[in-house]
Amino acid sequence: MAVENAAEHGHSAADYIVHHLTFLSNKEAGSIIDFSVIHWDSVFFSVLLAVAFGGSFYFAARKATSGVPGKFQGFVELIVEFVDNQVKESFHTRSPLIAPLSLTIFCWVFLFNFMDLIPVDLLPTIAGALGIPYLKVVPSTDVNVTFALSITVFLLTIYYSIKMKGLGGFVGEFTLQPFSSKNKFVQVLLIPANLVLEIVPFVARPVSLSLRLFGNLFAGEMVFLLIALLTLGGIEKLGTVSGWLGVFGHLLLGLVWAIFHILIITLQAFIFMVLSIIYLAMAHEHH
Repeated sequence: MAVENAAEHGHSAADYIVHHLTFLSNKEAGSIIDFSVIHWDSVFFSVLLAVAFGGSFYFAARKATSGVPGKFQGFVELIVEFVDNQVKESFHTRSPLIAPLSLTIFCWVFLFNFMDLIPVDLLPTIAGALGIPYLKVVPSTDVNVTFALSITVFLLTIYYSIKMKGLGGFVGEFTLQPFSSKNKFVQVLLIPANLVLEIVPFVARPVSLSLRLFGNLFAGEMVFLLIALLTLGGIEKLGTVSGWLGVFGHLLLGLVWAIFHILIITLQAFIFMVLSIIYLAMAHEHH
């Protein structure tokens, strides 16, 4: 639908892709980093999915029975048990926060990613009919969203490192290792080298955590857009056998990619959760 409309107005396939990759913002960014810009579509779908996740789990908890569970209760219990097992395997101290946080991360990020399975033209076309020019429905393809998640985990890591080890212990991890010496003068000389070696991977944690999720989902979104272009472009040639075969082939390709993408979106949510657990576990443990 969007391709045909673009063709009528003389727009190219590149315009179609750019349109689908444009956020609904309050203003154009004045620079690479501009905190005054708000992506309203990312905010809307993030909050909507948070309410859907929280509301459904709250409903399951309220309706839970000690007898034979219903299908939805059983599904929720399966997810909770799965996340709890992952926490127990990686986190060896007691904390009332880690398990609920891990459950929230896994389910929320999975719902973010799941939006990528909705046909790419469906919601933007409905939004266009309502006068909304742009609409991106996958929050995890917005690097601002993925960075917000990773920075939150990063700040919690710093907080628990200082809480469990004290400020001196936290600073000592960056200045007294991996090189150490019994001679205090030599140890002081080694501080700059230790600081560089420890700070770089520590700061890289939120960057890699964010960009890994963003990059995989952005690539998946691009594949869906290209398949949509091929499919809708073939509709114009339905009067020929090659046109029908092309459309069928592209639809089959889209189905295969969607099935494969289910694995990707689940795996990325799992990786984000597990790495968050590991980083928080490292913050609680003394070297």
